[in-house]
Amino acid sequence: MEREKLKDLYKKYELTPNEIFKHKNFVIITRQGIEKIQATEQILIKFDVIKCERDFAVVKATAALNKKDQNIIQTYGSALRGKTYGEGNTMSHYVMELAEKRALSRAVLKLTGFYQLGVFSEDESDDFKKSK
Repeated sequence: MEREKLKDLYKKYELTPNEIFKHKNFVIITRQGIEKIQATEQILIKFDVIKCERDFAVVKATAALNKKDQNIIQTYGSALRGKTYGEGNTMSHYVMELAEKRALSRAVLKLTGFYQLGVFSEDESDDFKKSK
């Protein structure tokens, strides 16, 4: 049943094999796939900075499928820079930008039904990046 729902979503958003991949126990959608889904649905997102420090940031995303949609969701993205992955969830210096990307990805996936099927964005964890 979930497999069929996923297939339907892949078709609806015309996701290609380059935009989705299996990672350990998860299905991951790339940044390009997230952007394609957002554009197709014309998802509107408002960002609020909750916290912004040198090595830590939290961004809240408030999102809806369109201006008239009553289904508004709020979700958060965060990034904690560490010298190793055990100290934080990223080694990037761009913690604010990463927190924003994570919030956007989560909002898009929640509004379109992917999240409830266990699909994540590659931006949500450095560990979710596609193997080269």
